[in-house]
Amino acid sequence: MSKRPRPQKRGARSSREKKRALPSKKTAETAETAETKGDTTFLAPAQLMKKHGLSAKKSFGQCFLHDRRVVQRIVEVVDAQPSDLVVEIGAGLGALTSLLAQRAGSLVAIERDRDLVPILRAEFEGQDHVTIVEDDALSFDYSQFSPPAKVVGNLPYNISSPLLFRLLEQRRGVQSMTIMLQRELAERLNAAPGSRLYGAPTLTVANLAELRICFHVRKGAFVPAPAVDSTVLKLIPRPLPLSSRPELFRQVVRAAFSMRRKMVKRALSATFAPLFVERALNAAGISKDVRAETISLEGFIALTDALALEIAAPPEDINAGAG
Repeated sequence: MSKRPRPQKRGARSSREKKRALPSKKTAETAETAETKGDTTFLAPAQLMKKHGLSAKKSFGQCFLHDRRVVQRIVEVVDAQPSDLVVEIGAGLGALTSLLAQRAGSLVAIERDRDLVPILRAEFEGQDHVTIVEDDALSFDYSQFSPPAKVVGNLPYNISSPLLFRLLEQRRGVQSMTIMLQRELAERLNAAPGSRLYGAPTLTVANLAELRICFHVRKGAFVPAPAVDSTVLKLIPRPLPLSSRPELFRQVVRAAFSMRRKMVKRALSATFAPLFVERALNAAGISKDVRAETISLEGFIALTDALALEIAAPPEDINAGAG
């Protein structure tokens, strides 16, 4: 007597069907090939590295963006026009450069790695509006551009903070910044008062530029993949800092957060005269018994102005107040 086949549970699939349903594993290179098939403008990093016998340099913090969809979204945020000068920081193997070159009137691509510069120059040979510059982004002069340039780049994690602040210091040559940072740093720059991420970097950037978070990028979009996810930000430098005393503002903010767990009066008194600090807090309407993380940008601007008046007060006025 033959055995009747056991009925299959509803919704269940045979092992053969499951095997067919499982996606095949792809390396970064084959994934790029599938994603960019028929696209001759996108330069896939893994393919180029294999072609030229190169690998990412850890000392440079190199992580090459290979997800074309992310690259396209960055280009859209940059919004390069035929009349624009675009400056790309860290051109790498040209994945972003190739798409920016289609839109920008002029493109300056900065790359520090001397092994990558000849590859970039060969790839963009004959495109007269594209200039490949071998230089260190941390020492490059961004203030030279007039009219100001649209700056874009995936900032290496190991130098992202100093590079961001260099761009802000030289903002007269910068129309906008579309930059990718590690996600935690991006959230720190965009934090609200009262948040554990809110601090001196948040306020320093807000004083000098308008900032918005555009989108997040998974770590798998890079080759090799970094340890953390990233975020794309867009910053528009302000014509003038919100504080009319930007250097003192920076000193006040740094001093206030130098002892984060202490009350603001005690933290500031380590840098400024306690009497000045007490008077300035009163004038700005800020309690001496709050922590710096609770004070808004406007509060720090008012505190800076009040402290500047105290510092500038003639000696006789100071003595009178002390009595």
